[in-house]
Amino acid sequence: MADFELIEKVADLEALARDLADERVVAFDTEADSFYHYFDKTCLVQVSTRRRIFLIDPIAMGGPEALAPLGPIFASPDIRTIFHAADYDLYVLKRDCRFTFAGLFDTMICAQLLGYPAIGLAAIAERHFDVRLPKDEQRSDWSARPLRETQLHYAAADVAYLIPLAERLERELRKAKRVAWAEEEFRALERRQWPEREFDKLGYLRIKGARGISSESLSVLRELYLVRDRRAREIDRPAFKVLGNRTLLEIAQRIPADERQLAEIKGVTELILRRFGRDILAAVQRGAKRGHGPIPRLEGNGSRRRMDRRAERRLEALKRWRTERAKDLALDPGVLCPNTSLEAIAFDDPDSAERLAQIPEVKPWFAESFGQDVVEALRGAETVPAGS
Repeated sequence: MADFELIEKVADLEALARDLADERVVAFDTEADSFYHYFDKTCLVQVSTRRRIFLIDPIAMGGPEALAPLGPIFASPDIRTIFHAADYDLYVLKRDCRFTFAGLFDTMICAQLLGYPAIGLAAIAERHFDVRLPKDEQRSDWSARPLRETQLHYAAADVAYLIPLAERLERELRKAKRVAWAEEEFRALERRQWPEREFDKLGYLRIKGARGISSESLSVLRELYLVRDRRAREIDRPAFKVLGNRTLLEIAQRIPADERQLAEIKGVTELILRRFGRDILAAVQRGAKRGHGPIPRLEGNGSRRRMDRRAERRLEALKRWRTERAKDLALDPGVLCPNTSLEAIAFDDPDSAERLAQIPEVKPWFAESFGQDVVEALRGAETVPAGS
């Protein structure tokens, strides 16, 4: 097991930050509590240098704001900050601490661009170092104190191999001539901003099976969805731990008239009935009385642009090209060029690599490396007779 030092005082964190400022490379990870709380937060920050591992406990210091001494480390372009799958780490650190980032290096992005069949940290660590990282604390409540020894060792293991792993992956990227691709992805992730989290009032329409129920049941489902969120906020629990989606859907379909009928539904426990039953039944009554009306169109639900027949033909040609090129490169096709990018290209129909590079959905490294190939694939689509 990896040795580590637990940092629980602001003064110790400040001293650590001064030491980290002299490092050229530092690895990081975070643990949050979104599985246990409606209002999730950063609960632990793991740090590894070439010599030591530190576990920083912001809860012991009064909250994530205490992590401020790390800000200059993340913002320095002279310090390589290594993460694995940095997306969520950056999201919580930017949200909770308003940090900015430079010098980012993401080992998961590297694995994707190298065509690894498995890109999880455990799989890559085993591949390169023949070690098995612990997995038994993946669903831990990181907000509970004191942290158990097994949690601490699990957290330390997540950063123990990141620095040597990054060095190996970088060598592989250089050999494959894909370092520039990775650097572009890193810089884009550094710049990424997440909007403030807002409650999605139309989220009930995204529940599996919702669009197949009657208008009356859909109205009930909407009310149940709203009352569940209100309850989740009140008790600071994730909505799915208040009442599961399947249970919501069944209540909406059966429209129970009283607690006896409600209790017959799977997922409705005695505890739920006692603490929440009246609110559920009131939501059912409101929904049944109000009705639903036309179903609104959801944003970001994967709906494609409307294409004519020629654009659809271009899209098919692009997909064929992508399949062949991804196979040659040993890359996942979605890593080479996501479907949203392919659709944007087919819709725009660029006549040059320069024009392709101007499409917002197209990554610069893709346009630079494959722009002319894509334009030729589009030209080939135009030569296919209509109806073919």
